[in-house]
Amino acid sequence: MLRHSHAVALTVSAAFTVIAASLSASAATRLTVYTALENEQLEPYKKAFEADNPGIEVRWVRDSTGVITARLLAEKDNPQADIIWGVAASSLMILDQGGLLEPYAPAGYDKLKAGFKDQKAPPTWVGMDAWLGAICYNTAEAAREKMPAPATWADLVKPVYKGKLVMPNPASSGTGYLTVSGWLQQMGEEAGWKYMDALNENIAVYTHSGSKPCRMAAQGEYTLGISIEYTGASLKTKGAPLEIILPKEGSGWEMEATAIVKGTKNLDAARKLADWAVTKKANEAYNAFYAVTAYPGVKRDIPNYPPNAEEQMMKSYDFTWAAANRDRILAEWSKRYNAKSEPKT
Repeated sequence: MLRHSHAVALTVSAAFTVIAASLSASAATRLTVYTALENEQLEPYKKAFEADNPGIEVRWVRDSTGVITARLLAEKDNPQADIIWGVAASSLMILDQGGLLEPYAPAGYDKLKAGFKDQKAPPTWVGMDAWLGAICYNTAEAAREKMPAPATWADLVKPVYKGKLVMPNPASSGTGYLTVSGWLQQMGEEAGWKYMDALNENIAVYTHSGSKPCRMAAQGEYTLGISIEYTGASLKTKGAPLEIILPKEGSGWEMEATAIVKGTKNLDAARKLADWAVTKKANEAYNAFYAVTAYPGVKRDIPNYPPNAEEQMMKSYDFTWAAANRDRILAEWSKRYNAKSEPKT
């Protein structure tokens, strides 16, 4: 009888444990996080944050930079997101101009590199890491077609690349926009548009994803894709016959950044994520994908990543100009080149 009572007690205890765990899970704060991070980054970032913040659950809403930016602007009067984690800083500047972001200086913000900080006090956004426009070049296809590797942006307008080149639509993709903005800043607007007119003759299609051109080049659909340098490194490590080229003129670049959405009903939890996002541990997670991060000293070698990436980042890239002129540039770009964009799904 005692043994039976003990078994019953254990069963009841186990039931209470299950119920308690269930109640604890249901009591967790669900943070709606808008992001343009690549899909392979979402799970490791979520797991790392939730491990350190067991009372908070991340619910991702993921799309390309342009789509996320437009969605946030459309939701201004009825915010659906709590926080933005991994969207281009130039887009966050536009949201800030519209009054959509909550000022907040995360704990540890002072430790970050100056180039990754909003200049306002308190800041409304905080940089995480940097990525660059690069050329993914399929060496196997190029050898078959006897096609030389480009060394510069200027090389891409040569007739040998006609129909062999893809790049992201800057209205949809942050990578596309940093590349276009970089050309206009680098060359001057008149020469920049003239260059893009010539480049358009060689473009097969404009994609709505920044990583897709590199993936298409890796699969041999096209020989070259203007894309993201870390995507190229990742695909090459997985066996793709790619060379990742950072053009000699220098590359436009962008920061992933974090910002709290004004009007969130989960402000305390959003602040905890903002605090965690600037920690050394978070930056080490970013460094699994990006060579350049906001936290000083966080730098590990990424297989097949271009060794001179930080030196190739345009020193004069002006994020404020890129944000202030975004609508005008995208309208002009769309008028000239949008006919070659892939259909939106």
